[in-house]
Amino acid sequence: MKKIRVLVVDDSRTMRGLICMALSRDPDIEIAGEAADPFEAREAMKALDPDVVTLDVEMPNMNGIEFLEKIMRLRPTPVIMVSNLTSEGTEATIKALEIGAFDCVAKPTPGEAEIFGDLPEKVKTAARARLRLGKMREANQGGASVIQNFTPNGKVVAIGASTGGVEALIAVLSRFPENCPPTVITQHMPATFTKTFADRLNRVCKPKVSEASHGAPLKAGQVYLAPGSLTHLEVIARKSELTCTLSSGDLVNGHRPSVDVLFRSVAASAGADAVGVILTGMGRDGADGLREMRDAGANTIGQNQATSLVYGMPKVAYERGGVEKQLPLNKIGDGILDLTASKEEGGRSCQRRLP
Repeated sequence: MKKIRVLVVDDSRTMRGLICMALSRDPDIEIAGEAADPFEAREAMKALDPDVVTLDVEMPNMNGIEFLEKIMRLRPTPVIMVSNLTSEGTEATIKALEIGAFDCVAKPTPGEAEIFGDLPEKVKTAARARLRLGKMREANQGGASVIQNFTPNGKVVAIGASTGGVEALIAVLSRFPENCPPTVITQHMPATFTKTFADRLNRVCKPKVSEASHGAPLKAGQVYLAPGSLTHLEVIARKSELTCTLSSGDLVNGHRPSVDVLFRSVAASAGADAVGVILTGMGRDGADGLREMRDAGANTIGQNQATSLVYGMPKVAYERGGVEKQLPLNKIGDGILDLTASKEEGGRSCQRRLP
């Protein structure tokens, strides 16, 4: 079996050594080369043609974001960003994921027991997605302006995503009007990243987007993002309203927050008055919960293979019967609105059909 060849780009010799050490533990991966800045990296990419690149966010001469933009435009290659857990580092990483980075890992803190523990698996998944990058981006093009004259019908929307989810969620939520249906999201992401991501979504989308807080009531025009790595997000019925509940607890499918936990809570609290959506991501988190939502009468949508950066979570959900309809990414926002629009507005039907 051919090994996956990785180019490690970081201005710190020590950090390059740590990354190389973590990757070398996996027999399916080999270090193709190292580079200390984007100019060295550019020449190394031409000479070595690596399958995957790990890229530091903050470097001299040219920062990682500028270099990533050049890679995505001139030589599309899966890139995993390596970020400092600072406000500047997380902001830059969210930007990188938005413009096409495959995934991100946080630089280890002093004394951290397991250094870059999940990096080898992310590299292997990124390598498998390499040949699909260009075609996927072409398939995701399109989509019109934000829907006007939308009247919500009272349904709640639950969305789950993982690898590739930053780009996918921006594409979906950018279609939402200011008075969108109440929407809860679990996106697999480190704890320090979700507040920055929520702020980014709030700037680029019409609805109000924020990290979910315990006890917050679900309201039209608001989107609630699960805080990363710390708690599960659930939707609980309290008296006459649905509210966000944050709970600690064991990892589910290796994740906290877990998409399955969110979907199961929505199935129990909202039943048929909900729409479940599963987007791109590794693994199977959300598949069983989406099936529970569908069994409870909810409508469900899965991102299709052609537009998924990683067709893992949507695939398993589809195979287990949780997906009512598969749609390309650029149709999912409208698909959600079709299912959550009031059927009657001013005496006429305003319900649109799914494509």
